[in-house]
Amino acid sequence: MEHYLDNAATTKVCDEAAQAALAAMTENYGNPSSTHTKGREANRLLEKARKQVSAALGCTPGELIFTSCGSESDNWAIINGAEAMRRRGKHIISSAVEHDAVRRSLDELESRGFEVTRLAPDEKGGVSLDSVVSALRDDTILVSLMLVNNETGAVTDISSIARAVKKACPAVLVHTDAVQGFMKVPFSAKTLGADMISISGHKIHAPKGIGALYIKNGVKLKPFIVGGSQETGRRAGTEAMPQIAAFGAACEIAQAGMAENIARMQSLRERAVQRLSREIPELVLIGGGSPHILSISLPGWRSEVLMNYLEAKEVYVSRSSACKKGGRSHVLEAMGLSSRVIDGAIRIGLSRFTTEEDIDALCSALKEAHDTLAHR
Repeated sequence: MEHYLDNAATTKVCDEAAQAALAAMTENYGNPSSTHTKGREANRLLEKARKQVSAALGCTPGELIFTSCGSESDNWAIINGAEAMRRRGKHIISSAVEHDAVRRSLDELESRGFEVTRLAPDEKGGVSLDSVVSALRDDTILVSLMLVNNETGAVTDISSIARAVKKACPAVLVHTDAVQGFMKVPFSAKTLGADMISISGHKIHAPKGIGALYIKNGVKLKPFIVGGSQETGRRAGTEAMPQIAAFGAACEIAQAGMAENIARMQSLRERAVQRLSREIPELVLIGGGSPHILSISLPGWRSEVLMNYLEAKEVYVSRSSACKKGGRSHVLEAMGLSSRVIDGAIRIGLSRFTTEEDIDALCSALKEAHDTLAHR
């Protein structure tokens, strides 16, 4: 029996999302831009999904633009957000623990003459309010910080940061990569206070290939993809209706059971922490804060070896972000962890489908791996 615990990388598509995608492909398959009956049917489905996603995010439908993924949303918000503010200044604040979609966007902006301050994380892997406020300058134009770290689960208080930034420098744009936080920690666009918010479907049981960008009313952002007049002229290209319909269905299901799902994942995470800490005394807990990500390390063991051992037991975890494809974690390095801790780190990702049996299988397999490999 398989025990899938890599939900921070991607989640299983839920039945409701799969059914919505199938219906969009086989029933409401028209082009939403077409003016005939099939096109109007597809357009109604498009706007239904937009309402479902915007309701889950806590914004108006007109503030939500569908994208292909969270990375596209990050690229669009950061690169075009900075370019829109270029005349005011060229200073950007971010952190050393961002997802590569943010990091590479910042690298691109530096090549264009912008200056980026990458703040160090605190001991849990989040970014403090004080460090952001201290980094603000007269020429700061953009602050981009992730809500939940994809490797450690550390939560950054974006709402407090946004309030402080807007109080000190009202014109500064605030963006947050909320891909790992969406439907996993309570927030809404209104309470978060960011000007731009990136989210993605495949982290909440929708298919891969669909994301969205919240752009607050009044924020002027040039299109990242030009061509047709789709998405009110802000993102060209025929809408990916199967993925969009599935995203809407997944959001509706996730929103309805959000409080229960968070509590359940938190309980399962604590179950794992208690048992692993008891059975493997040298185990190190890394970061933390969100209910669905548990980052641990067995110093002295190699994460690749542990993962292979777990996979043989049909327990699936990862060593860091799936986007790394085996590369060393810049997040754990930025946290100042020792090489022994980093090299023995694995990430466990929970979802609403995770069971006690999954957690128990993980703990038993890790204990067995620890005891077996220790004697080699």
